[in-house]
Amino acid sequence: MKTPQLRSFYLSALFLSIIVFTAGCKKTSTPATVITIPLVTTTSVIGNVTASSAQSGGVVTSAGNGVVTANGVCYSSTNKTPTTADSKTSDAIGTGGVVSNFISNLTGLTANTIYYVRAYAINSAGAGYGSVVQFTTAASSSSITSAVTTFAGNGIAGYADASGLNAQFNNPGGVTTDANGDVFVSDSYNSYIREITPGAAVSTVAGNGTIGYFDGAAAAAEFYSPQGSAFDSQGNLYVADYGNNVIRKITPGGVVSTYAGSGIAGYVDGSVILHARFNGPSGIAIDASGNMYIADRNNNAIRKITPAGLVSTLAGLSTSPSNKYINGTGPNAAFNSPTGVVCDASGNVYVADLGNSAIRKITPAGVVTTVAGGPSQSDLLNYPAGIAIDKQGNLFICDEGGRIFEYTTTNILYTLAGSLNSPGFTNGAGTVAQFNNPQGIAVDANGNIYVADKSNNCIRKITVTIVP
Repeated sequence: MKTPQLRSFYLSALFLSIIVFTAGCKKTSTPATVITIPLVTTTSVIGNVTASSAQSGGVVTSAGNGVVTANGVCYSSTNKTPTTADSKTSDAIGTGGVVSNFISNLTGLTANTIYYVRAYAINSAGAGYGSVVQFTTAASSSSITSAVTTFAGNGIAGYADASGLNAQFNNPGGVTTDANGDVFVSDSYNSYIREITPGAAVSTVAGNGTIGYFDGAAAAAEFYSPQGSAFDSQGNLYVADYGNNVIRKITPGGVVSTYAGSGIAGYVDGSVILHARFNGPSGIAIDASGNMYIADRNNNAIRKITPAGLVSTLAGLSTSPSNKYINGTGPNAAFNSPTGVVCDASGNVYVADLGNSAIRKITPAGVVTTVAGGPSQSDLLNYPAGIAIDKQGNLFICDEGGRIFEYTTTNILYTLAGSLNSPGFTNGAGTVAQFNNPQGIAVDANGNIYVADKSNNCIRKITVTIVP
């Protein structure tokens, strides 16, 4: 016979078992996915502005756990924070709507009018907007036109000093001009430095045609895949000798010497410029004070050499961080294979940041920002390789996608010639023209543009006019 105490124990145990069993059989609920509005950025530059049209765009960086059903830009001349209730474009949607960039064509605009534009993206939670960009349409229906011709070279890889189309180059990589309008070419695969007069007569300035590293008289000197170059105020020509990891100097008298670098690939700053180390220097610029800036491509850094011979790092990291696209100051900024540099009258340095598909700006204090493009906007700038600047401060850019651009002081990006990813060798007006992996670009005092059209083995010339 069970005692009342034992009966009570069994009842309590049974009750506890029922609770445990019930809890064990209860289904675990999955939290519902929270949909948030998409994250989107507006392209920082406005392209190809006319009196009635312009180009903008954006990047969808997050779909907000949902599906983007529409994206584009909205714009207005009266609403400073335009929404989709204003005028808008509807552009192609990327897969999943994440990290997809789009280009938007704005039409039906009014001449000489301020417009406000920003990117948008929509999912089931609503519309997300980027920052507002402001621009002004042209005052008249006049347009910029360009004509592309072959200045020198016949398109066949080789070596021949001759006039115009009878000359031959082998993968020219860099180009610059002097005060007389002569064009100087780093004929990379021939390991020569060539000169072209305004009349298109081609001659050899330095190099003996042998890949090597030898200083001395110009005709005996040796280079290894020379790239960008620049003149100082005394008429000395400095060459980024990429394969030798040094900066070479060519005097007006034809003497070649090593200006900076030890010839050993590496990363060393210091007060003795011949002890400094570079790794694949690709571009050179010299400012009004005589400071030299080097696009040290394989070090992902922009180096500076003072007239006193002090080598330092203006911006970028000597190491290779996983994130090679960082805006910041000095060593806190990051680049990805910078290839070209130029300076403006205020001492700012502009960089063709090839691997990031961007143009970056460095202030004299070393503050780095992005002027145009970015890793997720390769349709805007597709691996820019060369950069030049005119006396008004307008930038000229060539990208490996086969296009030539002008970026004006009013922050407008114009496509002057070529089409994206349409390699060829065609002369003509604007986008009819074709290039093949252009690498270097220069502009003379008269506004003529010269392009080292590398894979076409020639130098192209672009003349720009404004048609009323």
